[in-house]
Amino acid sequence: MLLLEQDSLRWILVGFEILIGVILIFGSRSQPFPLPSRRFGWSILTIGSFLALGQYAPRPVSVIGHLFVLTLVGSFGLLVGIHHLLRTRREVLIAPFSGFMFCVGVGGLMITTWDDLNTFEQWSGFLALVVLGGGQTWLVFRGLLIGRLPLAWSQAGMVALQRGLIDGQDGAIACFEKGWDAEEEHLNPMAYVALHRLNLFIGNTTKAEEWWIALEDVGGEKGVAPEWIEAIHAALLRIEPSAADLLPPLQNEAE
Repeated sequence: MLLLEQDSLRWILVGFEILIGVILIFGSRSQPFPLPSRRFGWSILTIGSFLALGQYAPRPVSVIGHLFVLTLVGSFGLLVGIHHLLRTRREVLIAPFSGFMFCVGVGGLMITTWDDLNTFEQWSGFLALVVLGGGQTWLVFRGLLIGRLPLAWSQAGMVALQRGLIDGQDGAIACFEKGWDAEEEHLNPMAYVALHRLNLFIGNTTKAEEWWIALEDVGGEKGVAPEWIEAIHAALLRIEPSAADLLPPLQNEAE
């Protein structure tokens, strides 16, 4: 009976690892820069697949082995994810899902050794679990619930523009439409002026007028660095040299 329970628990942990990998791979599509979460998801999926194959070996990986894997992979993912979450601000998925793995791994290791601990160690372990739970709650709240990526979306929009992708799901317009935020008002004019120029470029004058009005409401082009506008014009001119006839003159040209 105990052997059966151990076998079932191992498969549950394998399923948990594979589930995290699949969520990261599919969730990466909603990120402005999908590569980090996609790579990490494939790495977890590969590890989970190897562990699943190992279940059919004469001596499969033990439950404690699975928990160690979850702890190590989760701790590495936390370092990478928090870096992206707080510093680069380009990705919000890796940190919370790595936190789930780390909490399961560490919590499972504590539970398996609980009977061997003295009273002080048990209280210390309990407080550590409380801290882990609080930290994981913060990661979920900060990353999945209020994760804001306006700067990253603007960066992704410029990357798409440099590649010549204007319209479509991954185009510059779609990225810049997500590149503004009520709490980061300094980014809004950058997105508005980009959307104004891009819609002029594709001939959508109605949308261009809407974004121009939004730009004027936040102070106009004076709130945008000239280098940003020049970079947009330069990228559009590379795509279509005749775009200069569609775009308004730059401020230095007008002067």
